Amino acid sequence: MSKQEPPIRILQIGNGNFLRGFLDWMIQKTNEKGVWEGGIHSIQIHSTETDQRMIRQANKFHVWTAGIEKGEKIDLLDEIDCVKGYTCLTDFSELKQLSQNPTLEWVVSNTTEAGINYEKEAFQPGTIPKTFPAKMTALLWERFQFFGGASEMGLTFLPCELIANNGDQLQEIMLQYARDWSLEEAFIDWIKKSCKFCNTLVDRIVPGFPKEKINELSDRLTTKDELLVMAEPYHFWAIEGDKEVEKSLPLHRAGLNVQFVTDIKPYRERKVRILNGAHTALVPYAYLQGLRTVRESIEHHEIGKWLRGLVFEEIVPHVSLDREETFRFAEDVMERFANPFIRHQLRSIALNQISKFKFRVLPSLMDYFEEKGHWPQRLMESFAATLLFYKGQVGDQKIPLNDDPEILILFEEFWKSNSEKELVQKVLSEEKLWGENLALRSGLSESLENVLGNLQADLGLL
Repeated sequence: MSKQEPPIRILQIGNGNFLRGFLDWMIQKTNEKGVWEGGIHSIQIHSTETDQRMIRQANKFHVWTAGIEKGEKIDLLDEIDCVKGYTCLTDFSELKQLSQNPTLEWVVSNTTEAGINYEKEAFQPGTIPKTFPAKMTALLWERFQFFGGASEMGLTFLPCELIANNGDQLQEIMLQYARDWSLEEAFIDWIKKSCKFCNTLVDRIVPGFPKEKINELSDRLTTKDELLVMAEPYHFWAIEGDKEVEKSLPLHRAGLNVQFVTDIKPYRERKVRILNGAHTALVPYAYLQGLRTVRESIEHHEIGKWLRGLVFEEIVPHVSLDREETFRFAEDVMERFANPFIRHQLRSIALNQISKFKFRVLPSLMDYFEEKGHWPQRLMESFAATLLFYKGQVGDQKIPLNDDPEILILFEEFWKSNSEKELVQKVLSEEKLWGENLALRSGLSESLENVLGNLQADLGLL
């Protein structure tokens, strides 16, 4: 007797590398451990062209988990067969059919940060709306009508887009569409009371198809796999939800690093300041010294030591989560940076470096000064390196800047200054860059000017 297919309980919006190497992998593990049972219906959001690979492979693929975890080399290949349906959602009848599934409970999305946005559009019954939130509003409207507004038929949304308060924002936009379209007040009330929108934070590097390693891996595959996805061992999912949410989707019981929390903000701060902040602080400092990848940098005797000092002495002490837990997270980050299977280019992280520095690094720099009364040496060196990086050329070396043209023009003007003092003063006082006049911060101008001079001398540029 053939095994019965598990019911489709999750609607996955987005069929890219990340969700396949994150959500689908997690659901596979949870099913295999027997702590939960359910299938996924995946919707391709960024293209109306059917991914023929999904059709050829009957929605099955592998996730290759490769890297270092707690000092041990990890090299695992898992077959994923929990995706039971796949569509581009181009036909309204498909949306209607999905909305009427009585076993559906969850909607998990990764539509990029730009996906959770509001664009005014008219309601046209029988046609699929344009934006992701509008599509979901239409799906909920069909579901509400089909099940007569039954409270138990509400869905729980777990958006994975990397924006703050992603669940709150998605709900707000969907409610706006419901009001724009003059849908019943009872429906609006049903969204508010019967549906849940959880803020979440995801963390896993999923580089995608391992082109350079495919020949080695092919020997371990039972069939050709064009959808093979590589992922690092580290994974983390924080879900801001109540006990009912935790009980309904017990991913943590399968040994996965999933935490159900009452407030996601400290976890976001930890990731942004330590993982993202370390990346952003490292890029210009390491690049100017001839390094090109994260792994090269962390393994470099001097720069690796510099980065560890920056993270553990200047960032970690000012993160609001439990100190021991934060320290462990930072150790994991260092191990992830050294992953021998991932070639993470510094220049790719350098995209929009200025705005990243503002949000990821500056808060740690300010908190350090507030507590210690002096500016942190390594974070200041990173600040100085960012200024030097934005000169666009250091010696004979041209630097591939990738930022808003307005910012590039600003720095071109800054570097026409007659002295380092004038340059630093202009940069710090430019409120468009930092949201405030940093030149007013006690001793910051003098400290940055001094560090910039030393850095240029160390690089042989003076």
